[in-house]
Amino acid sequence: MTQAPARRRVGRRQHDREIVALAVPAFGALVAEPLFLMADTAIVGHLGTAQLAGLGVASALLMTAVSVFVFLAYATTAAVARRVGAGDLQAAIRQGMDGIWLALFLGAVLVAVALPTAPHLVDLFGASDAAAPYATTYLRISVLGIPAMLVVLAATGVLRGLQDTKTPLYVAIAGFVANGALNLGLVYGADLGIAGSAWGTVIAQCGMALAYLVVVLRGARKHGASLRPDAAGIRASAQAGVPLLVRTLSLRAILMIATAVAARLGDADIAAHQIILSLWSLLAFALDAIAIAGQAIIGRYLGAGDSQGAREACRRMVEWGIAVGVLLGILVVITRPVFLPLFTSDSAVKDAALPALVIVALSQPISGIVFVLDGVLMGAGDGPYLAWAMLLTLAVFTPVALLVPVWGGGLTALWATMTLMMTVRMLTLWLRTRSGRWIVTGATR
Repeated sequence: MTQAPARRRVGRRQHDREIVALAVPAFGALVAEPLFLMADTAIVGHLGTAQLAGLGVASALLMTAVSVFVFLAYATTAAVARRVGAGDLQAAIRQGMDGIWLALFLGAVLVAVALPTAPHLVDLFGASDAAAPYATTYLRISVLGIPAMLVVLAATGVLRGLQDTKTPLYVAIAGFVANGALNLGLVYGADLGIAGSAWGTVIAQCGMALAYLVVVLRGARKHGASLRPDAAGIRASAQAGVPLLVRTLSLRAILMIATAVAARLGDADIAAHQIILSLWSLLAFALDAIAIAGQAIIGRYLGAGDSQGAREACRRMVEWGIAVGVLLGILVVITRPVFLPLFTSDSAVKDAALPALVIVALSQPISGIVFVLDGVLMGAGDGPYLAWAMLLTLAVFTPVALLVPVWGGGLTALWATMTLMMTVRMLTLWLRTRSGRWIVTGATR
């Protein structure tokens, strides 16, 4: 009777070590990514308001484009981790190379589309006459770095699948430092203005992509994996990514609808909404780090044919998600009086944000479960279910959110609707994991 609890404790400690070893560096890499934009914003902001406005428009376009293709990291992580679990490192790296080739192909297509249409895209986002030329300049140069950005996503997925989240952290830190130095040198030293900021970011991104490729190519040589593009493998990577693309687009649609509704509530509400959304995104990094660990660990267990290990790891990661969610919720409540003055001195904005932040705090344990189970199902390669679940969530969220201005309740009601959205996601993901249908063992799903 005493042996079973002892084994469970040993198993939990093993899972804890794996989760911490993967999640902590992943969190650091995730936080480093938005620092690129912050550095650009700080440097370009001293050039003038028009330049800063142009950067804002161009960055929004670039981040939207890149975030849509985040499936390159997710799908590659799951596929590579399965083969690692199966003990076939050669096939794991070969699968990773297929993802990188797909990233290069998609990046080339985006460059071909965005370069000639840059002025029209800027106009579509409503840039002012003063900001539009700067936005177009920044966008046309930065577009050249998109293939490198997508390669970074795919290569990050390769390393995560290989159970390595430390290398992406080191590359992200080096990239951030290089980006800041290049931007300062080119913007002010070479007097290139906003174009210098764009070129600095492109060079830093290409350097990051090159660093990743060196690591992956070294692994390919070590294990005898082919580097040539394989049409069938690239097609399989694309097919695995399509459901995750649908999931991502659905989530983006939810966030866009929420922002549109907040704008209809009034200037104070939309300002408060943007502050809360930035905090919500920051909290998501901590929870997403656990999800990334889930992708790598679950994929490895299923590839090894260890369905029991996958179940136990899932259960432990859910416990982690809840605990971290509770901690984050408490921090939000405690730091509200300190957090808001950093962004605004307007009492109307603070009054709108304060009660909504309570809703955000209360929803963090739910978010913890959602992020973890999302990562578990991604690691299992259960993309089609994730796509349908997110489409269902979008269908539930949209009519309720659009009725917020009619029913009243302001921003607090809108963020209560966001909590409803996360609750629907939690239920759909929980039902799937409880069913056990996500458990498909073997080197491929």
